[in-house]
Amino acid sequence: MAPQPTTYFHSVALQREKCQGCVSCVKLCPTEAIRVRNGKAEILGDRCIDCGACAAGCPYHAFSVRTDTLEELADYAYNIVLPAPSLYAQFPDNVPLEDIWQGLQNLGFDEIFDVSLASEYIAREIEDYIKSYTGGRKPLISATCPAVMRLIQVKFPELIKQVVPVLAPVEAAAIYIKREAAARRQLPGELIGVWFISPCPSKETNIRQSVDVQHTELTGSFSLSEIYGLLLKNLGGTHELNVRTGSSYGLSWGAYGGEITSAGLSNALAVHGIDNVYEMLEQISMNKMPQLDYVECNACKGGCLGGLLTAENKYVAECNLRRRIAALHGQEPADRHEAMARTMVLEDFPKSAAYRKKLVARPMMQLDDDIMEAMKKFERMEEVLCSLPGLDCGACGAPSCQGLAEDIVQGKAHEIDCIFKLRASVHKLSQGMLELAKQIPIYHEPKDLNKMEDDDHEG
Repeated sequence: MAPQPTTYFHSVALQREKCQGCVSCVKLCPTEAIRVRNGKAEILGDRCIDCGACAAGCPYHAFSVRTDTLEELADYAYNIVLPAPSLYAQFPDNVPLEDIWQGLQNLGFDEIFDVSLASEYIAREIEDYIKSYTGGRKPLISATCPAVMRLIQVKFPELIKQVVPVLAPVEAAAIYIKREAAARRQLPGELIGVWFISPCPSKETNIRQSVDVQHTELTGSFSLSEIYGLLLKNLGGTHELNVRTGSSYGLSWGAYGGEITSAGLSNALAVHGIDNVYEMLEQISMNKMPQLDYVECNACKGGCLGGLLTAENKYVAECNLRRRIAALHGQEPADRHEAMARTMVLEDFPKSAAYRKKLVARPMMQLDDDIMEAMKKFERMEEVLCSLPGLDCGACGAPSCQGLAEDIVQGKAHEIDCIFKLRASVHKLSQGMLELAKQIPIYHEPKDLNKMEDDDHEG
């Protein structure tokens, strides 16, 4: 019996009319979730983690990302926006945060809650968890990037137990502010829209099909690049603002290494870029770094500042953000805990344990639900794999020879999809045709007797 498909929501989608079948996306995907069949790419939904690597690397811009539109604000009586440090980093540091907040209100948001403040509460949870952690394998792994969590589910399920069980700051922020605003405004929760300005597709996916929270309080998200373009025309204003924001330590979460800094960790590493994260997880899986306490993982290069949906170059954005952090840091107490204590004054901020759901494995390769049939297919797959050249060239439309072997036993591809096997088959066929040609008697066309008589008369 064939495996029953599981439906997964994905914010990354292929625009088939733009696809040229160049296999660039096939080679970029960290979970081997893309095939090229009949000249067009196909996304395998059970493997896709919405990291956006395919969209970022496609030379034909054949991938799109689903996000919400500002018109949807009209569906709610009260709308709250959650800007993250990645939004502020799009602007030079001489643009005051107040101007950005005013611009957000000009776009139709009723209230602003800064995600950097929630980051400080999560940083404290990470710090406390690591201090109390005993007896298990190390290093512990950051839980705040949804794409990394999905990568672990799909490719490294053995590392699930090493993931620190905390919420992403934006999820914690949404839980707190929706609950607090509902009581303050005396509105039912369904009339309150809570919106995130997202730098990447994985966070949009996490709103629709969460990997880490039992029930998200986020209503939707907007592309950071789209909001940035609108903000440029709407910066500043005269609205009365009461924005709760974090310290320099909360703001630092926008760039890679920010989690480590805000949690005060010294025996830790920050890894960014999906390829680098993949390599790091491989090493952790082999228990190569048991002396390390913590690894901060960001799927995007440069952290959230390098997300697919950002507007500014990641290096420019990092420069902008670090200048803001330095300026804010100069106004704070030198002690990290004292600096964060000045902003961490919210009552009843949600604890991750009450809202986070258990991370579960999402095996990538399930040949069949029937164990005996699966074993037969696996044996067949090994045979096919041994017959393939092992070059992992991708010309067949699969990311590797093993991927093609799997597709073959599942009936989704043929051995001659491999150009080397095709060439060998064509050569064998041509040799057979030559041998056959040698065995067939040569046919001599009979001479025309009337023509022969005419030639004799002429002679």
